Amino acid sequence: MARRLLSIWFPRLASDSSLRSQPVEGPFALTLRSGNADHLHCLNRPAQALGLHRGMALADARAICPDLVTRPADLAAEAAALAALRRWTGRYAPLVSVDGPDGLMADISGVPHLFGGEAALRDDLQARLDRAGLQAQTAIAPSRGAAHALARHGGGILAEGRLLEGLGKLPVTALRVDQATAEALSRMGLTRIADLAHLPRAPLARRFGPGLVLRLDQALGMQAEPVAAPPEAPHFGVRMTLPEPIGLLADVMAGLERLLDRLCAQLAAHHRGARRLRLDLRRVDRQASQIEIGLARPMRDPARIKALFAKSVEEIDAGFGIDALRLSAPVTEPLAPEQIGSTPAAHQADALADLLSSLGNRIGFDRVLRLLPSDSLIPERSFSLAPAAYSQPAPSRTHRNRPAILFPPEAVNATGHPPVQFRWRRMQLTTLRATGPERITPEWWLDDPAWRSGLRDYWRIETRQGPRLWLFHTPQNPGWYAQGEFP
Repeated sequence: MARRLLSIWFPRLASDSSLRSQPVEGPFALTLRSGNADHLHCLNRPAQALGLHRGMALADARAICPDLVTRPADLAAEAAALAALRRWTGRYAPLVSVDGPDGLMADISGVPHLFGGEAALRDDLQARLDRAGLQAQTAIAPSRGAAHALARHGGGILAEGRLLEGLGKLPVTALRVDQATAEALSRMGLTRIADLAHLPRAPLARRFGPGLVLRLDQALGMQAEPVAAPPEAPHFGVRMTLPEPIGLLADVMAGLERLLDRLCAQLAAHHRGARRLRLDLRRVDRQASQIEIGLARPMRDPARIKALFAKSVEEIDAGFGIDALRLSAPVTEPLAPEQIGSTPAAHQADALADLLSSLGNRIGFDRVLRLLPSDSLIPERSFSLAPAAYSQPAPSRTHRNRPAILFPPEAVNATGHPPVQFRWRRMQLTTLRATGPERITPEWWLDDPAWRSGLRDYWRIETRQGPRLWLFHTPQNPGWYAQGEFP
């Protein structure tokens, strides 16, 4: 079977993608900051017709076209658009790879007859892209280099055995060589591919490097150049179509249990665990209900996941019955195989994860927090709050003599040093035992208004009345304050 490759070039992919969501009349360009100035990154056709070009300084472009509409370029969105187009092009070829930042390369060997021929395939693809508002040029050739060169110089279809005839008139820059090599060839009068095709390869390699010879042979089909399509990310989803509608809670849960067994088997095969699951229920009247739950940690245990769905399934209106169920895991994380067996520590970890999952699905995972230690001796900054579902517990590095309860400093009326008697929260307290002081100085690199009074001497005070408090004294600004309470 003859090898046939389809090259698709998007000369204005970034601007076309931006204009699809927010259309603009007249000249338009995306800008990218380089150094201390903004430069044009991608232009639409009206802007290019006025003489503007890629890489031009925005100030110069404004001088030529004061009405130029600009937006900042988003390189991540541009790459995502090209990735989406690569997936879409799968309708025409089993293997599609990215060809530079603005192109695609598809291996359509054995495919064109399904569309009525190569010309019909190319016309169908071009028509669909035109309807989507994306400008593109396409070419079909026996080699990757030839398809790439032809797509960027007018497009077309090159028949088998006519590579040199079709490529000979193209400039040497179409061979994907660097600018320095192209300029060196031009100085010697070698401006077209036909000028190079019949020259001996050894002198060319000695004079211009092996890269030129490689690109020339690839374009002429003398050197193989495969289309390496990246592997598709696995999709974790299962579905079930029922012969008769169901509406009872027990029936829905039974169907969910079967789907969970299949989905968790898929996850286990890829060493993944679900962090979010979505259950779609389709009714006989074509209405649909959706239940989505999150998990506090990656999981693929059907029994534990099923319990998290139970409350939401109870609230579903089955109408005249449910005839199809679909379960998917849109968010997954790596989860290595676990040792068979159970330990008390594992049971505790599972119970905590189930509790966090249950609370997170009810009030939101961002509202279920845990304390994490921080590298600071300042009491207020010795810990931080983080969502429990997205953080791991860490051993506390806090001094063991720190109180379990901290609160903002509260002034106390005290006599003595350390205080013998003091009044706190309307209680008159007498000191039984005092331990200290522990001197803590402010962190000078942080401007904290609460610590502008200077260093503090902390004391652990046990009182006859029962409360065990954490008091501090500020020598530079004399005064006693309570900031914590021991259990």
